[in-house]
Amino acid sequence: MENLPTHHKDQEDATSSPLPSSELTPLVSTKSSSSTNNDARLSLFLFLEAQTTAGLRYESFTILLILLSVLTFIIGSLFLPQYNTNSTIADKCGSICDAVWFGNYPDNALQGLGIGSTSLVEMFIVGIFTIDYLLRFYTADLIHDKYKGIMGRFKFVCSFFSLVDLASTVPFYVDSFLLPDTDLAASNFLRMFRLLRMLKMEGRYDLALGMIDDVLYEQRGVLGTALFVGMTVWGVMSSFFYLAERKNVDMIYCLNSWCEDVDTSLCRIDEFGFVDCTEAGCPPTSSDGGQEVVCWNVYQSIVLSSFWTLMELFGEFPLVDQHSMWGKVLGTITAVFACAVFALPVGIFASGFEAQIARRRMERESGGSSPMIVKGGGDEEDETGWEIVDVVGDISTTRGKVYNFLHLQNTASSKMFEIFMNVLIVFSSLTFMLSTMNNLSPRWQLLLGWFQFSSVAVFTCEYLLHMYSAGENPKFRGKGLLLYATSFYRAVDLVSILPYWLTVLSWLFVGGSLAPGSVFLLMRLMRFEKYTKAFTSFDDVLRDNMDVLAMTGFSALLLWIFFSSLLYLTERDSLDKDMANYYKSVPHSMWITLLNLSGECPLAHYSGYGKIIIGFIGVFATAIFGVPIGLLGAGFEELVTEEEDDDNDESSDAANVLAPTSSSSIGDGLQTACYQFVNGIGSNTAMRFELSIYALIVATVIIGVIQTVAGYDDFFSWLEWVAVSVFTIEYVLRFIGCGADPEYSGLSFKRMRYIFSFYSMIDLLAIVPFYIALATPTSWVDRHDEYFRMLRLLRLLKLEKYIPSITLVDDVVRLKKNVLTVSCFAAVTLWVIFAGLMYVAEYQDFSMEIDNLPLYGCVDGCTMSVRFRDYFSSFPLTGIHLTGDFPMVEYGGMGRVILFFIVIAAVGVTSIPSGVIASGFADIVQSKTKKGPTAKGSAAGDDWFDIKYRELEGQSPPSSSFGPTVDRLQFAVKHYLDGALDESSGKIVRTTFSIIGRFFFMLLIVSNIVVVVLESIPEIDKYVGNDQGNWFDVFEFWSVLFFTIDYALRLFSAKKSREALFSPWVYAFTFFGIVDVLSILPWYVQLILSKSGYLNGDEAKVFRIFRIFRVLQLEDFVVAFSKLDNVFRASKDVLKATGLMAVIIWVGSSALFFIFEQNNPNFRSCNASVPLTGTLDKPGCYDFESTQECNDYYPDMCSQSAFTNMPNTMFYVAVFLGGDWGFVDFTWPGKLVCMFLCVAGIALYSIPVGTLFDSFGAVIGLGEEEEDEETSPKS
Repeated sequence: MENLPTHHKDQEDATSSPLPSSELTPLVSTKSSSSTNNDARLSLFLFLEAQTTAGLRYESFTILLILLSVLTFIIGSLFLPQYNTNSTIADKCGSICDAVWFGNYPDNALQGLGIGSTSLVEMFIVGIFTIDYLLRFYTADLIHDKYKGIMGRFKFVCSFFSLVDLASTVPFYVDSFLLPDTDLAASNFLRMFRLLRMLKMEGRYDLALGMIDDVLYEQRGVLGTALFVGMTVWGVMSSFFYLAERKNVDMIYCLNSWCEDVDTSLCRIDEFGFVDCTEAGCPPTSSDGGQEVVCWNVYQSIVLSSFWTLMELFGEFPLVDQHSMWGKVLGTITAVFACAVFALPVGIFASGFEAQIARRRMERESGGSSPMIVKGGGDEEDETGWEIVDVVGDISTTRGKVYNFLHLQNTASSKMFEIFMNVLIVFSSLTFMLSTMNNLSPRWQLLLGWFQFSSVAVFTCEYLLHMYSAGENPKFRGKGLLLYATSFYRAVDLVSILPYWLTVLSWLFVGGSLAPGSVFLLMRLMRFEKYTKAFTSFDDVLRDNMDVLAMTGFSALLLWIFFSSLLYLTERDSLDKDMANYYKSVPHSMWITLLNLSGECPLAHYSGYGKIIIGFIGVFATAIFGVPIGLLGAGFEELVTEEEDDDNDESSDAANVLAPTSSSSIGDGLQTACYQFVNGIGSNTAMRFELSIYALIVATVIIGVIQTVAGYDDFFSWLEWVAVSVFTIEYVLRFIGCGADPEYSGLSFKRMRYIFSFYSMIDLLAIVPFYIALATPTSWVDRHDEYFRMLRLLRLLKLEKYIPSITLVDDVVRLKKNVLTVSCFAAVTLWVIFAGLMYVAEYQDFSMEIDNLPLYGCVDGCTMSVRFRDYFSSFPLTGIHLTGDFPMVEYGGMGRVILFFIVIAAVGVTSIPSGVIASGFADIVQSKTKKGPTAKGSAAGDDWFDIKYRELEGQSPPSSSFGPTVDRLQFAVKHYLDGALDESSGKIVRTTFSIIGRFFFMLLIVSNIVVVVLESIPEIDKYVGNDQGNWFDVFEFWSVLFFTIDYALRLFSAKKSREALFSPWVYAFTFFGIVDVLSILPWYVQLILSKSGYLNGDEAKVFRIFRIFRVLQLEDFVVAFSKLDNVFRASKDVLKATGLMAVIIWVGSSALFFIFEQNNPNFRSCNASVPLTGTLDKPGCYDFESTQECNDYYPDMCSQSAFTNMPNTMFYVAVFLGGDWGFVDFTWPGKLVCMFLCVAGIALYSIPVGTLFDSFGAVIGLGEEEEDEETSPKS
């Protein structure tokens, strides 16, 4: 307990953990050792604290009781028929079984006791823990002197572990003796608190809850600011999503217990937000509460909108295909910017937690005191060292010859054999993949089967020879042979062949498929480990992080079980059948909760309590749950990057790619003039021409995107003529001037080289199709004009000449080549293996239905077996899961087990290459844009305002031109609004009147936010009404009046405010001035439009929603958003390069998805009168090549749910790039784009967002440090 920081509010919990005798002695030394009673109490205390041999056994016994208690609760949830309706075991536990183990029902064999539903196990465990608690209460004063006496015992009762013990035992007595006739289901759940008792074992309380306390304390300032930022973004975005979606009928949700398959287009939403779906076949809903609400818009109020907005701020878009146009705009903004800002609190907490871990590890390694426990010990042994042989076999014996051949590989034939085995490993893996394809002929299936059999026979012989010859080395004789058999490579060999032979035996005697055994052949790919040493590094990672992993892993397990049980209780009675099915038992709940804790939210229609729990998981629990997973990935990356240290000078190999290009040129006068003109060199005209090229590139890309929307085909088509003409002139000038380009200095065939250069090809692809279509109106090019229009988007790559980004990838690969080689091998190997395992687990999974997948040959009753019909179909879907996203949850038991390991281990490892690329890119850009040191007193991102603010330090405000009376008034107003600086203490001093005014305005701001939320609730809105002069209008009038007066006073006193640079005009354009205007201007605009008759009551609500911006006025109390301009300036160099790259990836991927998926029948739906599949005389919905052809045959009866135009597609791709895959059933070209984004696109796209994230956090931290010193101009 000496190791705990002295700032903790209380150390009682830490001291209740088992203590060494050296720590116990001071606590008991005041007792009379001659007293037999005291000796007995001390012995009892040491026993309870596991300081004796018997105490250690008792501790192990209590752990078993805790685990038994939790397991009976979890398993008992499977034996409830009312929830597990389709289970074959739900009714298998009868009266006696229930009385012994679970206590689910009051009428079990123990009903004669008259104490309600209970079990013998629970009675025994509660009895033990009750006695344990009473004994701990009796000896509490030996823990700490403050627990002496009656008041001391009261403090003990209020301590953490005392409350845990009471929470896990007292409800039993309440249920049994006070309320025996009630069914308090939650009381059974309280057994989960017994898990917290295990934190006392081995001092883990210090490592878990104590470490969290340290993090919260150390990060309290920044966390408070970040939470304000996150909550503000959440509130504002919730309000705007409410505005965008409150009238969207696609967002109507109906309880499927009342009406199923509702056509929401037939529903109506009234002016208050109530939904009527009677025309769609649902029972009527009474707005006065007399009838249970059956249907509602999930965004019908800001309160409801806040949950869905929270999901999207987590990066989850469960309703991605139901958003309106404005909803998609807001969704794009959320995916691109808001998610990073909202994630600040979680990121700060997680980084603080990892910093604590690193600090304690350093203390341990330096010999300092630390509560961490060192596990294991002894010399490290490199497992791969078992393959490094320092013994030569006896060539006179067969075993010696085999040993030398396989282990030493010192002959040409042995090396050729090694190459042969490597080739055989690759081909046997490909054979398995190909054998999963259903459309192969029997002849090919037989051939592949025999090749697979022969390969396994060879692998088996090699394994047996390895084992036979290993004894030639004395190290592997006797018991050493077992050690050798369990080494990495031999274990890989055995795991890859044994399942195959077992499956063959099963096939011979029982029949079935060989796929379950054949999939393990993919494990042999790990044999290539000898060239990279990737997976064997995990042993070092686990050893180095064992203590931390034990603690954080236990905390993660505790959170998993706790929240699984809690959500099981809140959702098992859900009126939504799908939700109830996923939470019908605790084991079922654990599957979805595992995904929730990993940052996913595949389900969304939770109950009110469920939404609160999911929100808490997303904001807090994911940060803790992700620590052990992150540690594995980070530890692995740290190991494999050690080799890179010697190559760090490669960051300078790419020299100064971002440095200004030399303007020196070669060639004759015309060539030089053309070269300088198109590169903006030498004159203002040239610079303007270059800027016009920039503008045209951006304009034509935007127009090309808009023209994909139906009805806007010719939108600004004249500008395309202008752009093509200008680009043609530019190309001709570049062609002429390339002779003067220094890039081609000393080279022959300069113009031919230029024509085939990267930028020349981009120029030609962007303009040549235009001329071909113009010259041949009916040609193939003209008929496919919509596809060739997409080539205009390639013009974005022309910006690479001015802001290199994509071309820096080569530098990144060279900089990070070592770590990329190792990490890519690990990631690809895991991807290949898990794809095979997922195929085997799901290719015969017919348990749960999914949407129709006509592209894959299924038009009705589809299951996961369709998605995983072969290995190649499984590969991209597994890749999506390895990015950490789980858009599909309809898996069987084996699939869920495999995905558990993907979540726990594989996600962290497979994300390393993406992270390495991202960090390498940022490193290179930053290294090439380094600036000199900043001036003293300045900070990153400072602009003219910050510089001027520092210059005004110590200067007196200017006098008013209206005389000293106005000066005094301005000073008085300034002191009232902002207080006065006390020179002696350096603190802000306020008068009583100023304090009251400040409190009043804070209360007014909060009240306005609350009123905005209340007004959005249909019941309250209807009660108040929309007539002019209602209560909301009156409150708004007085609020605007006070805010207007406040704004006027701030403008009046700005002459005396250094924060306004002593200027009212400057204040008007500062963050606070703009916020002040935003808080009052919409009311005046609304007033003018209402008086003019242009607005009714409901439309005026749009303007009133803008009151939500008044939350930004709280910035006066917590500095955060006023630093945004500093954030952008601090990161502008990296943002220019990475921002362009992100735009290129976003727009380019969107164009590819639009081209490949716009007619994907998996995303097509038709009117009920249109058959899904047709006949020769009458085609069906899925028989047409395109949705337009379907509509031509069945007018206005066919629709595409996604990828219908470029703006629509860009929204979906923004969501994909944020890591959430709302769609997965792509065409094969679409799957290739998907895999690219999984491998690299998401990482590259996230660099600018991550840069903003880092800069924002840094600037917020600066603000916190500077606030007390009053040096910040915006504090």
